[in-house]
Amino acid sequence: MDVIVGGGVVGLSIAWRLARSGRPVTVVDPAPASGASHAAAGMLAPVSEVTYTETPLLRLGAASLRRWPAFAIDLATDAGLDTGPGSSEEPFAVPGLDLRSDGTLDVAFGADDLAALDELAAYMEKLGLRVERLTGRECRRLEPMLAPSVRGGLLAPGDAWVDPRRVTAALLTALGRLGVPVVRARATGLLRDGDTVSGVRLAPPAGEIPADRVVLAAGAWSGELADVPVRPVKGQIMRLRSPRPLLGRCVRGIVHGSSVYLVPRGDGELVVGATQEEMGFDTRVTAGGLYELLRDARELVPGITELEVADVVAGLRPGTPDNLPVIGPSGTPGLTLATGHHRGGVLLAPLTTAILLGEESELAALCAPERFRDIS
Repeated sequence: MDVIVGGGVVGLSIAWRLARSGRPVTVVDPAPASGASHAAAGMLAPVSEVTYTETPLLRLGAASLRRWPAFAIDLATDAGLDTGPGSSEEPFAVPGLDLRSDGTLDVAFGADDLAALDELAAYMEKLGLRVERLTGRECRRLEPMLAPSVRGGLLAPGDAWVDPRRVTAALLTALGRLGVPVVRARATGLLRDGDTVSGVRLAPPAGEIPADRVVLAAGAWSGELADVPVRPVKGQIMRLRSPRPLLGRCVRGIVHGSSVYLVPRGDGELVVGATQEEMGFDTRVTAGGLYELLRDARELVPGITELEVADVVAGLRPGTPDNLPVIGPSGTPGLTLATGHHRGGVLLAPLTTAILLGEESELAALCAPERFRDIS
């Protein structure tokens, strides 16, 4: 039996795919679907998030995005949700998960911002990525609520987004239908039989669970159970509400030197995020963090100040030294790692499951835990 430690989008996705393949599996988490996955905006945007130093992460994200349509249709079917037309053709949509693929619009304000965006576009085109350069007027034609000061932008037409809260709820429903136990307890340690991991120890009074394999998918807390270089990166995020959607697609921009994004939901919710703070395991929502988000988002879309505040939350992303996830055998028999996804847990969930099920070998080396074994 496999025991999955961690009930976020990655851990639940692994458990679901294993159970679908007929493998006995148990999930261990004191509060499933309540951590970083609950806070996440759900951007599936490997192209618009590309940077000059993270080409390997782009490869992972693009490969995982290609898997998202089939992943979403299967999940929605297993959870009894609306799959829509059930097509993986672009643009694709799965209503039951609020999954859409209408692209991401990156916008610039001043001349310097526009020059930087042009350089990024040239870099993207060199990599063979699909992007469209737009004037300010063309940006506002796509998104009429954009500020008049927008000078230009880039459209990444293949980018998508999904509601992570619907995804994790669907995963829990699908696991229930497949008869997968979800043990709501905290894992405090690993059981060992000699040099082999043989299960997990739970906080009293839960006891122990034996396992043929333990898959550690505990996000920012993974380092408490195994020697893995994962640290918490705090992110504060807001959810605003309006009677009808304010935007038709994701909008991103650089404001006051910080990146801000707005992700629309079909029900009128608008997700604004997110800070990146090296604050350890601090999950407090702060006035300063919310002020920065609102200030920067208002520069992009002035009308957001009229929206109702629906929710504010802070989550902890699991960061690694090279910003790539850690997926695969740990080097200790019986222990597999699936952690360190940083900003990309939702995007990379389908690829992570494919790697662990042996369906993706070419990219597995980029995520292999062995790359950190010489780090003291």
